[in-house]
This record gives sequence, C-alpha cells and structure tokens, in this order.
Amino acid sequence: MVKTKFLSRNCNQPQRCVPAFTIQCNQKNTFVLPPPKVDIFRPKQCCSLFRKYFLRGDIPCGKSFDKKISNGRYLYWKVPPEELDLSVYLPLFFEGTYFAFHILNCVPQLILPTKKALNTKNPCCLIPTMRALQQLVMSGPCIGQALVPYYRQILPILNLFRDCNVSIGDEVDFHQQIGDVIDETLHVLECHGGPDAYINIKLMIPTYESYVFN
Repeated sequence: MVKTKFLSRNCNQPQRCVPAFTIQCNQKNTFVLPPPKVDIFRPKQCCSLFRKYFLRGDIPCGKSFDKKISNGRYLYWKVPPEELDLSVYLPLFFEGTYFAFHILNCVPQLILPTKKALNTKNPCCLIPTMRALQQLVMSGPCIGQALVPYYRQILPILNLFRDCNVSIGDEVDFHQQIGDVIDETLHVLECHGGPDAYINIKLMIPTYESYVFN
C-alpha cells in the first residue's frame, strides 16, 4: 500500500526542463531543452561609426536645403574634399569620393566596414553597400584587382542572398531586387578584377556563371 502511494506521488510531479548533454538528463521527470532556432536571414543591428562621427560633427559635410550653399544638392562640404585625409574619411564615407589615385592605398581599410555592413543581412543596408562597392571598383584603375584577395570576406553574404529576390519597398529602390543587385555587383567585380577575378568568385559562389566568357 505504501509503495503504491509513492509511485502515484512521483507520477504527478511536473517535469523539469534540463539542458542537453548534462548529467541532469538521466534524472526522473525531466525533458531535454530543444536547441534554439536560428534564422540566418534575420537582420542584425550594427553600430555605425559614420553615424557616431556625423552626430559628433567630425565629418566635414552636412545636409543643406539652401540652393545657394549646396548648388541644389542636399549634401555640401564644409571643407574642400582635396584637403581631406582620405585614410581617415574614406572608410567612413567613400561613396562620394572621386579622387581615384588616392583610393587604391585605402582599399584594405574599406574591407572591414564593408564586411560589417554586409553582415547585418538587412536589405536596406545590403543594397547601398553593394552600390557603393560598384562605384568604388569603377572609380579608378587596379581597384577591382586590389579587392580580389578580400573576396573571402565580402562574397559569403552575397552567396547567401543571391537567390533571394525580395522587394524592399520604396526605401531604397522599388524596382530593384536584391538578387539582381548582387548579380550586377559580381559582374562589376569580374569585369574589373583582372584574370583571377572569375576563379575567386567561382570559389566563393559555385553557382556563378561568367559574365565575360559567356
């Protein structure tokens, strides 16, 4: 009679959730905690140095709605661009720089912020980054070839989103899809990357077909 009461009391106890691969898994009235679900396409939050420097007033440019100051454009320079130290400002704001003979020396410094922007996995951040990368490659000679050794840092995210043609609304470009922008970026990298560009792109993105040879 006592044994029956003891068994019924154990059966009514609630089960406890215990972590996997621990000695607690062998205990009674326990169940293993399932592994967490990981969404590889979930956008990540990224702290931008450009935002920090811009709000602090360290970047010598700003927005202006006065046509007399900015010549009808929203962006105006407080200091002539020729007087800027490109090794400092180019990694932060290289999209609007047009001095190609200085850019080549700063290419290694652009890899880390470019990789950081791509790793956010946010389409609103991916497309402007790829547009800026296209302008960077086409802004001067030998810049595309200088980027070839850094394809391992840049191309994995492009390989992940290449087949994801998802509209991002009118925030950046309503008619342009992310997969098409990735293909355009790969074509620009291949055309301006020299003879070794296609081999290195194919190594990181096996499904890529050559734009030059086809």
